[in-house]
Amino acid sequence: MSLSRLSRFASFSPSFSLRSFSSSNAVKPFRILGVQQIALGSLSLSGLSSLWVDTFEAKEVKRFKSEKENVDEIVTEIGRGLGKVEIDLMMPLDPTKSPKVNTPALNHLGLWVDDLPSAVSYLESKSFKFTPGGIRPGAAGHDICFLHPKPKEGKGGEGVLIELVQAPKSVIDMYDSAPEE
Repeated sequence: MSLSRLSRFASFSPSFSLRSFSSSNAVKPFRILGVQQIALGSLSLSGLSSLWVDTFEAKEVKRFKSEKENVDEIVTEIGRGLGKVEIDLMMPLDPTKSPKVNTPALNHLGLWVDDLPSAVSYLESKSFKFTPGGIRPGAAGHDICFLHPKPKEGKGGEGVLIELVQAPKSVIDMYDSAPEE
């Protein structure tokens, strides 16, 4: 896919808003600003890197390793401005232990949020459940938390692990200055 086609696709994300899907007229104390990341898992980090860095020319930003999260990760980026999306390439340090970051292969989706603590409080008040760990620094340095994909009680991500990511001021400012479509 050409960079211009990718940019057109990636430019879709800033207009996405949780408010668009709301069945109530209540104003939420936060906004979803766009897609921050897509996390991909495999038993072969070199295979993921070959595809995303070598073939698709994603820029390698940093490496992250965590025994607690059972992950060896290459953080990459594709796109520019609000269309820039982080693509996390993940391999488990130990494939026999949890969490198994390689299954499913499309591990999770990250969304920029303008006020993460307010989003968490609001969603918890609406019976949404989060994975253990609460709000904490993520691999890219932004505060994060995860909406549980399939909680035993309450609401969750309908089978999808969703990472809520505190947007830095620069992303919030770009979102606020972008024309509405």
